[in-house]
Amino acid sequence: MFLSVFAILNTLLSVSCVHKENNNKMTADFVISEDRLTDTATLGTGCFWCTEAIFQQLKGVLKVTAGYSGGHVPNPTYDEVCAKNTGHAEVVQVVYDPSIITYDELLQVFWETHDPTTLNRQGNDIGPQYRSVVFYHNNKQQEKAQNYKDDLEKSGCWDKKIVTAVEPFKNFYSAENYHQNYFNNNGSQPYCYYVIRPKLEKFEKVFRDKIKE
Repeated sequence: MFLSVFAILNTLLSVSCVHKENNNKMTADFVISEDRLTDTATLGTGCFWCTEAIFQQLKGVLKVTAGYSGGHVPNPTYDEVCAKNTGHAEVVQVVYDPSIITYDELLQVFWETHDPTTLNRQGNDIGPQYRSVVFYHNNKQQEKAQNYKDDLEKSGCWDKKIVTAVEPFKNFYSAENYHQNYFNNNGSQPYCYYVIRPKLEKFEKVFRDKIKE
């Protein structure tokens, strides 16, 4: 499991997922062939900057979009989601090639790159928008996610109860442009440097064989 970096943060500075627009960002255009077989996963592990940076590294992942899912307010803004009354979680929508990477492998990365025992919280990021959640797109995804959660619970690898929600997918709204490709555009910012970078370094060691060249 990932080592916490928040002891370091407490001695250096208080860093949380405070979203600020960067007008000097890089953007990436993705073109996916119409005849290519793809599937979609929608996952929330806290701040979507972290989740995006991790899933972008995986072989077989074609596109990762940061956004909001699971709420009742259409086309929410970041400020509305941050106000904690839209019901949305910060998530990433992952378009992937199942002939290269499977949904089971995506779930493995999901479970091993965040703490699924902290309700509505990941580190210093607190609120229902930071909840741990799998939004399943079909019955097979639901079964796989629930079985994985149950097996982890039985294994006793976590001292506390796993609180990750497994919910049906009902909506997804892309986040503002400045949230997309965030780590690659803002790697020197404190949150990226002290929170995302250590997670990526640990992830790259554990999942070395799944990383894009």
